[in-house]
Amino acid sequence: MDAAQATRLLKGVRAAALSGQQPPLVPRPVIGESWDRMLHSGVDPDHDFRTGLLSVEEIEHRRRSSPLAQVLPVLREGLVSVADAAQHIMVVADGEGRVLWREGSASVLRKADGHGFEVGAEWSEDVVGTNGIGTPLIARRPVQVFSAEHFVRTHHSWTCTGAPLTDPRDGRLLGVIDISGPLDTMHPATLALVTSVTRLAEAELRHLHLSSLDRLRSVAAPMLARMTGRALAVDVHGWTSAVTGMPPVRRLALPRSFSAGRTWLPSLGTCTVEPLPGGWLVRAVEEPEAESPTRIVLDVSNARRWSVTVTGGAGTWSHELSPRHAELLYLLATNRAGRSASALAEDMFGDPARKVTVRAELSRVRRYLGPLLAHRPYRFREDVDVKVITPNHPAHLLPHSTAPAVRSTRATTR
Repeated sequence: MDAAQATRLLKGVRAAALSGQQPPLVPRPVIGESWDRMLHSGVDPDHDFRTGLLSVEEIEHRRRSSPLAQVLPVLREGLVSVADAAQHIMVVADGEGRVLWREGSASVLRKADGHGFEVGAEWSEDVVGTNGIGTPLIARRPVQVFSAEHFVRTHHSWTCTGAPLTDPRDGRLLGVIDISGPLDTMHPATLALVTSVTRLAEAELRHLHLSSLDRLRSVAAPMLARMTGRALAVDVHGWTSAVTGMPPVRRLALPRSFSAGRTWLPSLGTCTVEPLPGGWLVRAVEEPEAESPTRIVLDVSNARRWSVTVTGGAGTWSHELSPRHAELLYLLATNRAGRSASALAEDMFGDPARKVTVRAELSRVRRYLGPLLAHRPYRFREDVDVKVITPNHPAHLLPHSTAPAVRSTRATTR
């Protein structure tokens, strides 16, 4: 069907969803779940109420401090010329959904101004509903939003396609790359284009990261060659540049608050930390190990950031979780009796045969939780107190997740 027919059909689907009636067509899962979040959050379907624009000073501060600035040349080369020719604009937003850059067709930029699609504006889901910036931030995957798939009626004349961009160093969500334009400019290939260019930008960040590790290694290697005992040089994200006195490790799990001095790390025990240009020199203190931690708090209450905090005899430390590890630890925390690899594969992928993937992810989790996890079946150790902090409404539980067990929990609230 043409764009006009599709728009009429989608408006009927949206109207039915808002009134609680049976829709003529079920919306796509990523759109339907977004609409559910909007209905539970109380977003006005007829008007958006945006927050104020960021100040010029705050915009410049965010631009300078964001790794997105390093990949702007890649994004411009891959998207701006295409966007301009197709009567679209390229929009780059940060992890909060704030627009930091936008380029493309001058006429479309003027139309975007009328929709509040300006530099410094916030386009998160809970402010303007389902859209090509806010929804990929929550879903953690590329999303195309066409016409009445936008939850707020005033956006129905637009089509938006956005892909989330993550930092390859730590998995942190940096923002969204979006291509938007008037409804009649929509093209189905836009989703593949935006996704491909975003992956190129992530590859560029990965290349820059490897170069920074090489620079750190040139400083640290001569120092480590003169040392005895276990020591390693890591960058500020924990990636290893050089090591001595111990088997090589790819990455050292660092607590959220990390500074020079004496500290405790789950993989090394008590350590001394010294600053290096672009990283840290970490030296293990060879003494009896501290008492094992006994309390875990898993926080999955936020839509975009999740963490695990461990408290015990050695103190308290926290670790920010990737989307996959947030899912995995939530499933273990809510199944204290434990789950086999095949059961976890069924919970996460709907396919009990994907045991290898589950075991690989659990191996990564052990890098920071170590002895707190038992196996056969996989579970938190029985003597560990585990608390889970969940969202106020189950519909907001790990909204990015497509794991059948998580989706089933969310679906019970519909």
